[in-house]
Amino acid sequence: MVEAVQGAGVVVTGAGGGIGAALARRFAAEGARVVVNDLDGERAKAVADEIGGVAVPGDASGIVADARDALGGTIDVYCANAGVAFEDAGPGQPLDERAWAVSWDVNLMAHVRAAHELLPEWLERGSGRFVSTVSAAGLLTMIGAPSYSVTKHGAYAFAEWLSLTYRHRGLKVHAICPQGVRTDMLAATGKAGDLVLQPTAIEPADVADALFKGIEEDRFLVLPHPEVAGYYQARATHPDHWLRNMNHLQQKWEDAR
Repeated sequence: MVEAVQGAGVVVTGAGGGIGAALARRFAAEGARVVVNDLDGERAKAVADEIGGVAVPGDASGIVADARDALGGTIDVYCANAGVAFEDAGPGQPLDERAWAVSWDVNLMAHVRAAHELLPEWLERGSGRFVSTVSAAGLLTMIGAPSYSVTKHGAYAFAEWLSLTYRHRGLKVHAICPQGVRTDMLAATGKAGDLVLQPTAIEPADVADALFKGIEEDRFLVLPHPEVAGYYQARATHPDHWLRNMNHLQQKWEDAR
């Protein structure tokens, strides 16, 4: 058992399935009191009933107050996990303004809004934990998914900013950056996901395991796929070489479409 989360009030957004459900299950197994959030109320309730938690359905951008009430007034850990992805329509197609707007709202601004509500209490008492499910796309980039890649970069940058700004005031921040995870979102990525993500895809429970190891070791960056560290280093050290390799993947994807 991880002492840091025993008895803690935990909120997990997007927890009706996939990574979110795995996180909710693991926190509950570790003795936390868990609020399960999802847009799909039935899925949220199913997971909450399974783990002995409380379902608070709704848009992840606006559930902090209700989640706090459900936990008796205090949130100790907030997992900003809800996310969306859209495939690129391709050159010559109309710009999908909705995809960009929804991606911006869910993948980034939901994190910002939650932190804005949580920080005053956390900073006053000198403790709090913010978990951001980012994606390796936030460290690297995913072919065929421009709005996802860009907004996940933003989510990573925001988590990094939170950590460097408030670490000395008791805030713990973890940015989870997996590659392929066997979820509905991966299944919806089509040929791009088949090419880049499926070969090394892991289970949602593996992501939860990686997070808890990160909590125990007090690490900001959580890499369920350890090889991502090498890719990230290569991107920073030799950006043109890295971009050429990624462009080769892009060409393979285009040929397979």
